[in-house]
Amino acid sequence: MVNISYTPPEVVEEIKKIDLLTYLKNYEPDELVRVGANTYTTKTHDSLRISNGLWNWFSRGIGGRSAVDYIKEDRNLSFKQAIDYIEEKTKIQRPIVYQSIEKKEKKELDLPIKNDNNNRAIYYLMKRGIDKEIIKECINNNLVYEEKGNHNVVFIGYDKNKIPKYAFCRATNDSRYMRETDGSDKNYTFRLEALSSSNRVHLFESSIDLLSYATLMKIKNLDFKKENLLSVGGVYKAPKDIKNLKIPDTVKKYLEENPNIKEIYLHFDNDEIGKEAAKNIQMILSEKYKVIDRPVPIGKDCNDYLCCVLGLKNFIKNTKEKVR
Repeated sequence: MVNISYTPPEVVEEIKKIDLLTYLKNYEPDELVRVGANTYTTKTHDSLRISNGLWNWFSRGIGGRSAVDYIKEDRNLSFKQAIDYIEEKTKIQRPIVYQSIEKKEKKELDLPIKNDNNNRAIYYLMKRGIDKEIIKECINNNLVYEEKGNHNVVFIGYDKNKIPKYAFCRATNDSRYMRETDGSDKNYTFRLEALSSSNRVHLFESSIDLLSYATLMKIKNLDFKKENLLSVGGVYKAPKDIKNLKIPDTVKKYLEENPNIKEIYLHFDNDEIGKEAAKNIQMILSEKYKVIDRPVPIGKDCNDYLCCVLGLKNFIKNTKEKVR
């Protein structure tokens, strides 16, 4: 049990400045696992990524910079308990700062090696309810493929010149393993662009949700190829100061490169972070765009809803809205 005692405000501020990489290298070095030139995870949580001074816990949909925020979540502690927990360690040994410094030059995208076939990736996506024809079309257009060795499914994002700039890997087994590859540019996340001109764009937290929405449209005999579908690569808890609110990099870049866009549809997760992210984007962009929040009526996200429509999952029966 962590003892709660008075901590001077100046000490609290100093502890809040300790980033997660610095904390782990100083006090839990055996937990760190390097997964890239400047990227780490931990032995305990393989969906956690630490890079450029920040951390992102994909399986829980949270991220940040401070070690305090991570300790709170990992140990299920209050803010004060987490401060005391770290303070006790700093009393024994002052931390050596290891915070990563983001390089100014752009790193080349480290694309995972393709497997000889895409069988496991196709099976995994179909198991999630995604339409087989949509999957194969993505594969044929080099948007999706299976990674050699570990058989992860890889989602690729391109720039306007059709050059790969982003790659996201997701495990095809029962683990929650997810990561962006080294050199990924968050300005160009996974997307399906309309084949003809459209003034609308639909935003999703993940590539799986994007493909699930395309499948839902196909089930309803609607043409998803007339729509712009963009994965934002995850959303994060908003800062307390609204002056620090910002839209995801990929959304900002997309809107800059597509001045014809007039309407933005938000299909984020039905959880606190997703709802908060939708509210914040509406707050920032509503003056210039028509921003419509369209969460799914049942389930956590678009894939949950798709699985419900297809009968792949059992949901609570007392929901107010029925699946159409």
